[in-house]
Amino acid sequence: MATEAKRRRVAGPVGGSAVDADPDPDPVAGFLSWCRQVGLELSPKVAVSRQGTVAGYGMVARESVRPGELLFAVPRAALLSQHTCSIGGLLERERGALQSQSGWVPLLLALLHELQAPASPWSPYFALWPELGRLEHPMFWPEEERRRLLQGTGVPEAVEKDLANIRSEYYSIVLPFMETHPDLFSPRVRSLELYRQLVALVMAYSFQEPLEEEEDEKEPNSPLMVPAADILNHLANHNANLEYSPNCLRMVATQPIPEGHEIFNTYGQMANWQLIHMYGFVEPYPDNTDDTADIQMVTVREAALQGTKAEAERLLLYERWDFLCKLEMVGEEGAFVIGREEILTEEELTTTLKVLCMSPEEFREFKDQDGWEDNKREEDSLTITNIPKLRASWRQLLRDSVLLTLQNYATDLKSEQDLLGNKEVYTKLSWREQQALQVRYGQKMILHQLLELTS
Repeated sequence: MATEAKRRRVAGPVGGSAVDADPDPDPVAGFLSWCRQVGLELSPKVAVSRQGTVAGYGMVARESVRPGELLFAVPRAALLSQHTCSIGGLLERERGALQSQSGWVPLLLALLHELQAPASPWSPYFALWPELGRLEHPMFWPEEERRRLLQGTGVPEAVEKDLANIRSEYYSIVLPFMETHPDLFSPRVRSLELYRQLVALVMAYSFQEPLEEEEDEKEPNSPLMVPAADILNHLANHNANLEYSPNCLRMVATQPIPEGHEIFNTYGQMANWQLIHMYGFVEPYPDNTDDTADIQMVTVREAALQGTKAEAERLLLYERWDFLCKLEMVGEEGAFVIGREEILTEEELTTTLKVLCMSPEEFREFKDQDGWEDNKREEDSLTITNIPKLRASWRQLLRDSVLLTLQNYATDLKSEQDLLGNKEVYTKLSWREQQALQVRYGQKMILHQLLELTS
């Protein structure tokens, strides 16, 4: 369920336009007028509103909507991208110099330019953006708070990588480009902090058109800003979906939506740690059916090493690990992903447990066959329901790995349950504390389920 991260405001463009401008007294009216000008068709059955939404602006059904009904259609000319912005030709010519790990630099430069342009065609759209200085992504939390509240969840490590990449990208590509074109970028937008805020905005609000099946080998499509579509909040159990066609993008109802109910899109199958990392909010337990917990691959190796006594055993275990790396089943930075009802990395975890638990003779034979086996046993199937039927050695290694993973958190499940169960105490927590608690609790519930299944 979207939360404060979706709180929006009249952003105002940067430096005399969007960032400093006086707030429009009625940004929704301005946005709706702009929609009519650009041919963005909103169904009369929907309304952009602050009332009746989980947070900030959202979209609400004025009348009941049937599955398959069109909620709105966005013409491709209204999309804001590196191709449609006013400096699209320059960005295309300089494409080679603007390549980066994220692939977002051209769109971010387009936004930096349009935000400070007094006559940007997208100004009424920017008026519904969230206030850039109040984004709630963990990258904007103080480092101490981020580590304290999200220890063990994987979020602090992901944020640190983001911050390092953003800084590198800004100073090596973005700032030099802006300085080369001072007539297009005012000094007000040459700021690492503003760039970081726009990265978070693109992370949370942009869309990426999927490739056609025959285009699978191509580079992914570059991200787009899709006015109207990014107003919709997220739920795992969403009731609308964005469809792409040659002339426009169409938001279509996927479930019946009663009058007065909010319209929700999905940002994909996102675990709570991904939602807070990329969007700045979570779905409270147990609403997020896509929630997951990670067991780091090296943690399984560490758990297996606990059972070794002699140096020869340790060396053999490292040999097995190296072989799993060769098979591309494990990696030093990889994780096994456990969902509530399925193991999303079933093949990798099955192969890892099997190889690490083999007798030396079995491993030699397995290695000689280069990892290929055609005698997979039904009882070795690593589904959630089948875990109690696994071989005892597999179950023990999995259990030891879960116990090691739980040690990464600063608190235990019981203390989280006590906090969640006491409404008076929970409501006194800060918003960040509540969000982080939901992330930790959801992960620990999945890990404790594994503990029960392996006992």
